[in-house]
Amino acid sequence: MSISNIIKSIQDIMRQDVGVDGDAQRIAQLVWMIFLKIFADKEAELELLEDNYQSALPENLRWENWASDAEGMTGDELLDFVNNTLFPALKELPDVEEGTRGHIIREVFRDSYNYMKSGTLMRQIINKINEIDFNSSDDRHLFNDFYESFLKDLQSAGNAGEFYTPRAVTQFMVDMTNPQLGEKVLDPATGTGGFLKSSIEHLMKQANTPEDRKAIQKSIYGIEKKQLPHVLAVTNLILHDVDIPNIRHDNSLSRPIRDYGSKDKMDVIVTNPPFGGIEEEGIQANFPASFRTKETADLFMVLILTLLKENGRGAVVLPDGFLFGEGVKTRIKEKLLEECNLHTIVRLPNGVFAPYTGIRTNLLFFTKGEPTKEIWFFEHPYPSGQKSYSKTKPILIEEFELEKTWWNNREENEYAWKVTIEEIKGKGYNLDIKNPHSEDEELLNPEEVLKQYLQSVEEVKQAKQKLVNELSSVLKEGSKV
Repeated sequence: MSISNIIKSIQDIMRQDVGVDGDAQRIAQLVWMIFLKIFADKEAELELLEDNYQSALPENLRWENWASDAEGMTGDELLDFVNNTLFPALKELPDVEEGTRGHIIREVFRDSYNYMKSGTLMRQIINKINEIDFNSSDDRHLFNDFYESFLKDLQSAGNAGEFYTPRAVTQFMVDMTNPQLGEKVLDPATGTGGFLKSSIEHLMKQANTPEDRKAIQKSIYGIEKKQLPHVLAVTNLILHDVDIPNIRHDNSLSRPIRDYGSKDKMDVIVTNPPFGGIEEEGIQANFPASFRTKETADLFMVLILTLLKENGRGAVVLPDGFLFGEGVKTRIKEKLLEECNLHTIVRLPNGVFAPYTGIRTNLLFFTKGEPTKEIWFFEHPYPSGQKSYSKTKPILIEEFELEKTWWNNREENEYAWKVTIEEIKGKGYNLDIKNPHSEDEELLNPEEVLKQYLQSVEEVKQAKQKLVNELSSVLKEGSKV
């Protein structure tokens, strides 16, 4: 049976269980089960490669000892074991240090729940999962394809789409920041791990020895606040041969800016920080008074500027509102332009992140260590004959060949133009600058632009609140199990 058919069968079985209600619970249920199978197959491989390999799990909790036998535990016995033995033990694994496999397991299960009520249906699902061999290159390749489409489908799941940046965008941003062997790469708003995966693939092309490949694994860092995308990201990297993914389950903004030192600095930061989010006063207090704001994306920009090394490169997805915003946004932009060379802003058209949000977005590329003298803008066009993006017509990496061809030989054209720092300062640090070569769009007045932006942000906030309500309900149900 093909991988996609196996997953479809699992989803069909899960729909029969009265305890699993809606896509959010189905995704969470499926992910922790697949994570344990992937972890088990990885351990089986390590036992062959390493003498005296010691599992991070007690024998009775290892997949092969409770799940691998198709005729093994089922019904109430299986349900009792999962709810009252497996989950409590995994949430409280003792004596695990950060950066170990045991720590990864404990972090993955810290906020995970088993929602299924039928041990018989659970056994059927486990048996289906056992049909996938994650040590088989063919199975792994097929599952990678499925996993990519699975993450992509989160876009059409409404609120969950905030965790996913289109693959073409992550790959382009990584290609242009061009991480090198020996450099440290961070995504402080990891989501499902797309930027980190693209970074690993980019670096692996440079690897010539096993030592290079091991070094790459230790040079990739992520931080993700929410439980579901954290588990998805960890699983994503394990699937891409990272033995111990260095992805913390934490809020990047919760550490005071003044506490960061030279050891925390990064060579490359690539990220799509959540925008439209609101941070509480306790989080805002971690930042200098002149940069305190409720808006999540703004605080992330201050964090990124703090964490970049001298000559470090940054690439960040930001909404139009950051470009024309005033107040704290102006002070952040002033800091950015004084401390970094903001050399390029790629302006994306509507629909790149649809259906999650219709807010127009921009890709900002900058290098720390010298002030900005001029900014090049590049307006990314729709493909010929296309007027929007959608689930069936997403943005593709091939479209960025326009930017890549232009990147190292910059000249003004119908898509590209440059603006001096003097012009930017004269505009009060407003970076929302229209393409002077375009006649297709009529420039809206600032009040109309602001109105549209605030309306879009309000839509995002409402969608987020709906998700919070749904997840609250999910967690309450989980706590009853």
